[in-house]
Amino acid sequence: MPVRPRRAAIALAATASMALLASACTGSAGNGATDDPAAKTTITFWHGWSAPAEVKAIQDNVDRFEKSHPNITVKVVGNINDDKLNQALRAGGSNGPDVVSSFTTANVGKFCASGALADLKPFLEKDRVDLDKTFPKVLQEYTQFEGKRCSLPLLSDAYGLYYNKDAFEAAGITAPPKTWTEFAQVAKKLTKPKGDSYEQLGFMPNYLGYETVVSHYMSQWNHRYFDAQGKSNVAADPAFAEMMTYQKSLVDGLGGFAKLDKYRTTFGDEWGAKHPFHTGQVAMQLDGEWRLNFIKDAEVGFEVGVAPLPVADDEVAEYGKGYLSGTIMGIAPQSRKQNAAWELVKYMTMDTEAVVNFANGIGNVPSTLEALKSPNLKFDARFKTFLDIARHPRSSTSDGAVNGSAYQDTLQDFAQKYEKGQVTDLRKGLGETAAQIDRDIAQAK
Repeated sequence: MPVRPRRAAIALAATASMALLASACTGSAGNGATDDPAAKTTITFWHGWSAPAEVKAIQDNVDRFEKSHPNITVKVVGNINDDKLNQALRAGGSNGPDVVSSFTTANVGKFCASGALADLKPFLEKDRVDLDKTFPKVLQEYTQFEGKRCSLPLLSDAYGLYYNKDAFEAAGITAPPKTWTEFAQVAKKLTKPKGDSYEQLGFMPNYLGYETVVSHYMSQWNHRYFDAQGKSNVAADPAFAEMMTYQKSLVDGLGGFAKLDKYRTTFGDEWGAKHPFHTGQVAMQLDGEWRLNFIKDAEVGFEVGVAPLPVADDEVAEYGKGYLSGTIMGIAPQSRKQNAAWELVKYMTMDTEAVVNFANGIGNVPSTLEALKSPNLKFDARFKTFLDIARHPRSSTSDGAVNGSAYQDTLQDFAQKYEKGQVTDLRKGLGETAAQIDRDIAQAK
């Protein structure tokens, strides 16, 4: 499923970070737990899934784990967001979780830097795990921060372009656009104004639109959020100004912010059958692989195509790349059963059969190299587009930061003001935004 929560988690109290201990037969982290992973025990696993099919898929995987690890019983608690998770990790004690998962990859920097999740290095070393042979590079990057690995990937999400094939045919468009210049032309051609609104909109470009956030746009331009010294790069890297200039031209070309935003308020829920792409209100949609299942459930009445998002005009050789994110999994530092917890983390994140079964169950992209090429994946032909995006060497994700997603929130706030016309000097505004990001990060250290 997608990364739904967008609020940064509160950092764990400093007392949660303790000296790392390791023994010859067990890996231990945080508080030096030395439980015997072969002993009969019960561990608690908190996750964020809530839809019946998703809950069933994760329970099925846990059941398979318990069958292969008969000494370990797993108590599963679902529908846990990062706020609830953080409160439990701060409180500690025996009533908290042993294993946790989160949809918010942007918070990994905060989780790792604060000690909110245990360091997994001793467990990985104990089992001689070669990360480069196990996980794609981008997934390795977003599950660690500044060399500290406090999480592992548990399925992933790849973002691409959904398009209404019937609308394309009616407009005489024969293929999805590959560059942003082509995209603007196609979006305009697909747009049918109706008074002060629209009968059909080619694409909703506003930052308040579903999934059209700064980070998803930026994935299609080569960029760096931070320089070698860890300072914000959003003013110095011309890619940010180029993207925002393009996005605003798209907003203006399709009717202007006010008209578009008024139309946006007529849209149905992002996670329901009345999503504007399902209803034909928009002809193209930026979204993740999970949308295929939603389209099927909504019984959409037109043929749907999928393709990678367009790229910057001078980066057409990199067409096929996209934005990647996903779910992370880690161990609570206060757990006294960390070795048993590791067995569940290892199984859920690295056992090929477990990863493939879970990916099939909830319609997400597998997170290991072996699972990505498994013949047991059960998806329609369109899903291959997302697998290809996940494997593309130029696909990217947002950089980690010690204060989690705060820098993304700051950049997003500025971008929204710019698209509305409230900011007229883009370069000056980006400079002020970079300075604010740097101040916030310095304060968080």
